[in-house]
Amino acid sequence: MEQHLALDADIDRWRGYLQRHQAISSADIDELEDHLREQVTDLQATGLDDTEAFLVAIKRLGNLDAVSREFAREHSDRLWKQLSLVPQESRESGGTPARELTVVLALAVAAGLAVRAGITWLDDAALARNLALLVVPFVAAYFAWKRRLGIRTVAALVLPAVVLAVLLNVYPFDSDSSTEPLAAMHAVVALWLLVGIAYVGGRWRSDGRRMDFARFTGELAIYFTLLAIGGGVLTGLTVAVLQLVGIDPEQALGSWVLPFAVPGALVVAAWLVEAKQNVVENIAPVLTRVFTPLTIIMLLTLLGALATAGGLGEVDRELLILMDAILVLVVGLLLYSISARDPLAPPGLFDTLQLVLLLAALAVDAVLLTAMLTRIAEFGASPNKLAALGLNLLLLVHLAWAARLSVGFLRGRSAFAPLERWQTRYLPVYGIWAAVVVVVFPPAFAFA
Repeated sequence: MEQHLALDADIDRWRGYLQRHQAISSADIDELEDHLREQVTDLQATGLDDTEAFLVAIKRLGNLDAVSREFAREHSDRLWKQLSLVPQESRESGGTPARELTVVLALAVAAGLAVRAGITWLDDAALARNLALLVVPFVAAYFAWKRRLGIRTVAALVLPAVVLAVLLNVYPFDSDSSTEPLAAMHAVVALWLLVGIAYVGGRWRSDGRRMDFARFTGELAIYFTLLAIGGGVLTGLTVAVLQLVGIDPEQALGSWVLPFAVPGALVVAAWLVEAKQNVVENIAPVLTRVFTPLTIIMLLTLLGALATAGGLGEVDRELLILMDAILVLVVGLLLYSISARDPLAPPGLFDTLQLVLLLAALAVDAVLLTAMLTRIAEFGASPNKLAALGLNLLLLVHLAWAARLSVGFLRGRSAFAPLERWQTRYLPVYGIWAAVVVVVFPPAFAFA
């Protein structure tokens, strides 16, 4: 069993290497992976073990010799050096096709037009409910075009999105409803997982592809933040100059610039991540090693603050919400750090720090669960409390099992692959919970 797990890890590693180095298109990588697995199966039938069959099968993919050579240089301690190292060959370098750039810009403008139309035609409450529906589908459309998705896969993406849109706009929410913002926030999670299906080309069952999507999400946040900072600086300078010459740009800024700039930046950031993966590959490990110890310090500080806050039933509601947001960020950091790690490297100091992060997050989650249960017992249940309770239970399971697998890896009892697979296989659970909050909570609480 462990051999087969190692084989899957090798194939995921090979696939990720090709994607990050832009050696070949994603559609061709899918086809090559199928061919690679067939070759491995045939070689195993001749008596080779998993590792030998994998390496020989890679060698037979002659059109990727240049990439295999680079892979061998980075991992010369393995049999790659003997099987894959070939003479240097020139490698064609290609830029982003003009057609793809045109599609990206068209989708960015379309997202801006959708948001602008929403501002014009919808009231504030309806706009807040539909904002994700006005933007996220354009990111999914880019990957649907990029991956050349078939009609069945596109239909599988469109149908749940349409259902979400209908429910969000048909449900008779009260004017001060608490289920309305809950449904709107959780619709974002459900829609983003639909983007994930488009990103992986409809092959959601692949652990490697799901991890690619987790890595993409982290890198997208980085690029979007950089674009937002740069755009904010340019906008601020422009506004300052216009005001000095007697022009007030406030109305144009709120009505036109921001509605186009923010959703457009999200689409462009998705394209940049896809086109420049080899650049972000160098950023990801650095970011995870910087923010993991900082996050540990933050969690320990928060534990101390909670311990001195008095009875758990008296903990401020806003504090509990902020703590939940922090735990979600911790899970995101965990996913991103695992996606950036070399799965074949032995356990090290950073893996120990990651376990400390998991244990600290578990302690915070346990305190939050106790506080929530205390508040529910004292003040009764509400949509917000139950939604938060459900999320914390999901986080508890996620973090606890990840900690267990991390201990096994650090003690040498298991490989890194099970820890990696656990992260990706648990992702759909969050999507299911988000769908429950959107679909079930409003009618269950009479839309209040």
